Amino acid sequence: MYKAQRMAMQKSATMVFLALGAIAVVSLALVSAALMATRTISNTGTIATVGVAVFWDSACTNQTASINWGTLVPNSTGACTVYVKNNGTVPVTLNAGFGNWNPGSASGYMTPGWNCSGYALGSSSVVAATLTLTVSPNITGVTSFSFDVTITGTQ
Repeated sequence: MYKAQRMAMQKSATMVFLALGAIAVVSLALVSAALMATRTISNTGTIATVGVAVFWDSACTNQTASINWGTLVPNSTGACTVYVKNNGTVPVTLNAGFGNWNPGSASGYMTPGWNCSGYALGSSSVVAATLTLTVSPNITGVTSFSFDVTITGTQ
């Protein structure tokens, strides 16, 4: 019987030990919760955007969708003024590309250009840009044409 009592006491001691351990864990959790604090920090900022738009007028109210060069004769240059606006939030450098010629042979006889290559345009600023189209004196086989002008602003 003595052995049974000792086992019962060990079992009771183990139960007490487990109970005390559980109490300690709960107490530690309560103390930790009491010592915890939070702080929310608000954030604001601006995202840099890059964008250009092309207009017929310096007030930038009439957006340019296409340019009609009219009738050009060999050995002549046509000119057209548009207004390029930086509608982004950062300064950009302007460049233009010319492509998608129809007919393809027209690009061999016509030279497009503009006066704003490499121009630094500040955010919300506007610049007058002159597009030109020079027709070779040797043009043959082209009676009508079309091509695309792509104006790019790069940060």
